[in-house]
Amino acid sequence: MAKVQGLPARAAALRMLDAVLRRGETLEMAERAHAKGLTPSDRGLARAIASETLRWLVDLDALIDSATKQNLPHDAKPRMVLRMMLAQVLRLDTPPHAAIATGLELLAGGPRRLAHGVFSALVKRGVSLPAVPTLPEPVARRWGERAAPIAAALAEPPPLDLALGDRRETDRWAKELGGMTLAPGHVRLPRGTAVERLAGFDAGAWWVQDLAASLPGRLLGAGEGRTVLDLCAAPGGKTLQLAAAGWQVTSVDKSLKRLDRLVENLERTGLSAEVVAADALAWKPGRTWDAILLDAPCTATGTCRRHPDVLHRIGPRQIEEMAELQAALLDRAAGWLAPGGTLVYATCSLEPEEGEARAAGVALDPLPVEAGELPAGLAPTPEGWLRTEPSMLGEAGGIDGFFAARWRRS
Repeated sequence: MAKVQGLPARAAALRMLDAVLRRGETLEMAERAHAKGLTPSDRGLARAIASETLRWLVDLDALIDSATKQNLPHDAKPRMVLRMMLAQVLRLDTPPHAAIATGLELLAGGPRRLAHGVFSALVKRGVSLPAVPTLPEPVARRWGERAAPIAAALAEPPPLDLALGDRRETDRWAKELGGMTLAPGHVRLPRGTAVERLAGFDAGAWWVQDLAASLPGRLLGAGEGRTVLDLCAAPGGKTLQLAAAGWQVTSVDKSLKRLDRLVENLERTGLSAEVVAADALAWKPGRTWDAILLDAPCTATGTCRRHPDVLHRIGPRQIEEMAELQAALLDRAAGWLAPGGTLVYATCSLEPEEGEARAAGVALDPLPVEAGELPAGLAPTPEGWLRTEPSMLGEAGGIDGFFAARWRRS
């Protein structure tokens, strides 16, 4: 197989797609499992093919069905390979002959003639994809009138956001890195930037963190030496953010692998935190904190721009399971909050069950989000909560979907 140039990346992309669509794995999990051993460029290509296939899956299937007398089964290997071939040509500017050479090799011993005929017919017709990806029908129905603007924001992968360790250096780093800034301590760069090669990486001057992901931590303000508990903390963006803001941070997560990454980021940035490996539902710390940030496990549908697999993996069952977990974690977190302390709850989900519905049941004093705490172009909800969607800040490159709410213990 590997004798055909570019084939290892395509073979990895095929396995990744199979893991996502048939087994319900996240794209990140699939990449770790099936892109091992690839060169960095091949790994990047495999990820790009899989991502664009998932982003445009409904539209790619419509093209394939338009060129077949009898629709191929949804999970048939020829359909999967045709999706990849079309995604490469229509989204990644791959020459058709390269897509054919690698695609047909993936079907060795299978219906290569069928795949070749369908692909060639579509290329000869000069087919194209719509300007906006079509959402899977269950997703469009679930999101209702919000679906159209969210879909429009999915047409392109998102830019790269960096969070700075020193907010006072915002203008300097924006200029040095050739980016733009939407808030103090934030720099946005074009997608595709090689992070490890950027100035300031080795010195730990910044870390990768979507602007939306930084907003919950911003709602706690300056630490001034006070204590904060970062629950479900790994891989550590919010821990770094809170430590840089002057908080004494205790970071808790049950994933040892993800905590290793958090520790690596602390070492690179020179920031400090107490790191605890524990399941928050069973942990008994025996103390309280001045502030708590619970960025709870969720379906992550708000990250659909960068993780289009969530469009195909997440449904009512997963949403219900996450909502139950979030409610339990909120109950635990509230019990660890000192008198006068502040609790921020957040999820990177677009589902009301994981955001608004959870916030409505918290028995603490509301501490509404103020417009002045948010980047220009964002505003609190009438309830004093924060809700971002991918369609917001569109001219500046968009933003992930997030929900956050804040309370104080009297």
